[in-house]
Amino acid sequence: MGRIAASLCLFAIGGFSLYTAFRGEGLERNRPPAAEQAATPPSSTPQPPPQTPAGQAANGMPRAEPQSGANVEQMVTGDGTVVTKYSPRPRDGSGPVLVDAMQIGQDPRMAATPNETLLEETPYGRLPIVGPDGRRPMDQYARPSSGARGIRIAIVVSGLGLSQTGTQRAIAELPEEITLAFAASGNSLQRWMLEARRGGHEILLQVPLEPFDYPTNDPGPETLLTSKPVARNIENLHKAMGEITNYTGVTNYLGGRFLSDPAAMEPVMRDIGKRGLLFLDDGTSAQSKTAAVAKGTALPYAFADLQLDGQLDINAILQKLDELERIARKNGQAIGVASAFDESVDAIAKWSQEAAMRGIEIVGVATLTSDPLKP
Repeated sequence: MGRIAASLCLFAIGGFSLYTAFRGEGLERNRPPAAEQAATPPSSTPQPPPQTPAGQAANGMPRAEPQSGANVEQMVTGDGTVVTKYSPRPRDGSGPVLVDAMQIGQDPRMAATPNETLLEETPYGRLPIVGPDGRRPMDQYARPSSGARGIRIAIVVSGLGLSQTGTQRAIAELPEEITLAFAASGNSLQRWMLEARRGGHEILLQVPLEPFDYPTNDPGPETLLTSKPVARNIENLHKAMGEITNYTGVTNYLGGRFLSDPAAMEPVMRDIGKRGLLFLDDGTSAQSKTAAVAKGTALPYAFADLQLDGQLDINAILQKLDELERIARKNGQAIGVASAFDESVDAIAKWSQEAAMRGIEIVGVATLTSDPLKP
């Protein structure tokens, strides 16, 4: 359907009119038609505003979700594929109904505003959830792509929030097509998230996971560890998730040991998936079990093909970006990851400007995710 801000369609069906409003981000029809206004006699006595019953729009029209006319059943098969079955269900009442239609992506004017139906209040803050109509955060906050069958590359720049000047520079200078990953341990994350979303960026949350050389290499005080109970790891995951909103998924910060342990990964990845998020494996661990665990938990996931800034030199990073392009031309798509160093930002900004002239579309990482709901 594409991106829909607020469009109204009137259909004449069988001699009666069905009014359907495809609502964007909180935009709704609040005023009655002119004919209704004319039919209302004037009154010199001020009247209290009418109370709007739950499930109705402000004009008294009943409100329904897009799936309100169907029974929806979901089953997970043995290979982890999710099968969704829709069957008709009668609607109570008759006449016009206001339908809140699902959309992919978000009106850019509202991109910094979270969709409240995709959040739940918890002791750790507001955490992402799947909405009552099946809408997922990874769909709501994804950067829409053209849908063309061309060469597609996603570039993720991570570590935002750790340095104020570095974060500010990355948001200001990187093209809006670049996906930004915010470190859960960063500072002023909500402020930076708002700026990034207003700038058009898709964003991820970077969660610290246990590396092989832990604790010599310690990602932080709330790192998810293979030695910790499941409940503790989920608690630390939720603490990280509550730091910001409007992200499409989670990516790892370090995590070689954690990503190689399916028993530790499974409950964490299941929680990420059931909240309608994707998981991006940055590809730095050769022993990662992300693919196997993701398929078993119906988790949308992606792997980075290349680390772009292993060597902090602009020319070296540009060479890595050229290598990423070769991978994409061979496979149709590719994902590169980098950190928010000045050299990385400069090289990615320069290379991205030239990529479109070579027939490359830079997309948000959600576009290149293996999604069990969209085989």
